[in-house]
Amino acid sequence: MEHLAGLNEQQKSAVLQTEGPVLIIAGAGAGKTKTITHRILHLIKEGVSPRSILAITFTNKAAKEMRDRVSKLLNSQPTTNSLRQEFDPSADNRWSNVNTPLLSTFHALGVMILKENASILNIPRHFSILDKSDSLKFIKDAMDAEGIDRKNFDPSNIANLISREKGNAVTFREFEAKADTEYIPKIVSSVWKRYEDALAKEKSLDFDDLLLKTAMLLKDNPTVREHYQNTWKYIHIDEYQDTNRVQYLIAKYLGEKNRNLCVVGDIDQTIYSWRGADIKNILGFEKDYPEAKIIFLEENYRSTQTILTAANRVIEKNKFRKEKNLFTKNGEGEKIGLMEAYDENDEARFVAQKAKELIEEKGVSPSEIAVLYRANFQSRALEEGMLNRNVPYQVLGTRFFERKEVKDVIAYLKSSLNPESLSDMKRIINVPPRGLGKVTVLKIFADQEGTLPATTRKKVNDFREILEGIKEIALREKPSQTIKHIIKVSGMEDELRKGGTEDEERLLNLHELVTFATKYDLFEKSEEGIEKFIEEAALASDQDELTKNKSAVKLMTVHAAKGLEFEYVFITGLEDDLFPHKRLSAGKIDERQSEEERRLFYVALTRAKKKLYLSYASVRTIYGSKQINVPSEFVFDIDEELVSKEEKYEGGGKIIYLD
Repeated sequence: MEHLAGLNEQQKSAVLQTEGPVLIIAGAGAGKTKTITHRILHLIKEGVSPRSILAITFTNKAAKEMRDRVSKLLNSQPTTNSLRQEFDPSADNRWSNVNTPLLSTFHALGVMILKENASILNIPRHFSILDKSDSLKFIKDAMDAEGIDRKNFDPSNIANLISREKGNAVTFREFEAKADTEYIPKIVSSVWKRYEDALAKEKSLDFDDLLLKTAMLLKDNPTVREHYQNTWKYIHIDEYQDTNRVQYLIAKYLGEKNRNLCVVGDIDQTIYSWRGADIKNILGFEKDYPEAKIIFLEENYRSTQTILTAANRVIEKNKFRKEKNLFTKNGEGEKIGLMEAYDENDEARFVAQKAKELIEEKGVSPSEIAVLYRANFQSRALEEGMLNRNVPYQVLGTRFFERKEVKDVIAYLKSSLNPESLSDMKRIINVPPRGLGKVTVLKIFADQEGTLPATTRKKVNDFREILEGIKEIALREKPSQTIKHIIKVSGMEDELRKGGTEDEERLLNLHELVTFATKYDLFEKSEEGIEKFIEEAALASDQDELTKNKSAVKLMTVHAAKGLEFEYVFITGLEDDLFPHKRLSAGKIDERQSEEERRLFYVALTRAKKKLYLSYASVRTIYGSKQINVPSEFVFDIDEELVSKEEKYEGGGKIIYLD
């Protein structure tokens, strides 16, 4: 079979095992995406209808990469020529009749299923999707309505608790029933009820609803469940170790009839328990599917053997795992650099100087250098170090779709399609200023519009006409034309042109939004394209910012780095209490948390392709107090022969580099 020629024996085994449940334990850099995409190609070559194949992953970035690879594979195969013109890697073709595999994220799959069954759920097809910041605002409003003091109860904590419960497949009614007597759950229950009422009133869903309502729909409606089971007979779940309870249930309901469920993951990279990921899902796969075939992918194509040996030594101390040993044919590679700094500023100077040398002396692209840290606060000193040495850098986490002007344009679009989304209307009714103040807005929302002065009522009617016009354009024209129309007809363009440099930059961001929208112009029906545009804008992740390919050193938390790779990686702040991180409230961590911290360090190590640098500071200022530190236990887990000391600290803050 010519299409299997580039696979190693383990990958080939995973590709050929097409029937029944399959668990692929794929080590970091072991070619899991290549394996999944070749498995999809092999299924099609064996006569399986492409439309009956589903592959689910977690991020837009990963889904796009998978679509691109599948497209390339299909277009390169002589027996799949009929698919060449039909498969569009820029979209998932969810509402078309094109005979292609569906490659999607969990949330995008949820949106698709909910929209296709909107009438059953009594929701409009154009329901709004709240992002995290919008959800938090709704929570705050609910707390205010309940008279709950936000100083005593952190809205973010309540929002996270509700999110966690939904991720555990707990509905509000179930939570309310068990929250009857306890004080904190009763507080949360009262806020949750207000929150749900507000969502229902505005015909909106939050991120967690996209999954929870999908799972409940599949559970409670046998006809719907059977329809999708008959649609997707071969199901692939990527990053299975990151699934929470509700994602586990979606996979279970979709796969229980045909049992052709292929899950891919790495127990050693389970690092998201704090947001609901349950390691038991992957550890218990063989219990759920006793007939499952287990395949290990251990050959690494990313890193040097030195990096892998260090990673193997670190992770072998964990008990809750399936034993595997990463290896590579890439060669030994350079030793791991270790730097002991006096304080965080000393550490930042070293990192920035070394990055500058790599760029200027070795010709390394800045985008192939990453600086990782355990906690967000560490970025401040590192940014300062980069600025002082004129090293271009980008902090991962500033999302394009979180910018005010971008959210304003999208709010215009959402409000035009879903007039019941009062939060969207409230956001933009006076953007740009049109003389409609808070009192006017309150009266509109209280159905007291008739009491407004005639001039004010005219302004409100003019605003509504703008929204009606936007809706007409959105359902008729290409998405990029719709966004151009909104920018112009709303008055935002004229308003921003009057401003200074900052407003010019905001206008450029809106131009970038038009560019982003052009990828949805390919949809045959305008309505489908605009729906997909709104959805992806709402579901965009921090990692999507990296697709802009900005030539800069990347600064990010280790959690944000998962799934990425770089030639040179700095892992900073390797001090006891910081990494491994000890929760401020408890002051210590249990075995489960300890193992997750070790997995997190393992993930950090395995991001590097050519060379690793580890660093720690003897003194670090945290919350205004200087703390004297000892090196992290992780530093001592790495064999001495793998490490080369990069620097020696001399009393006055001077760093001496040693060969």
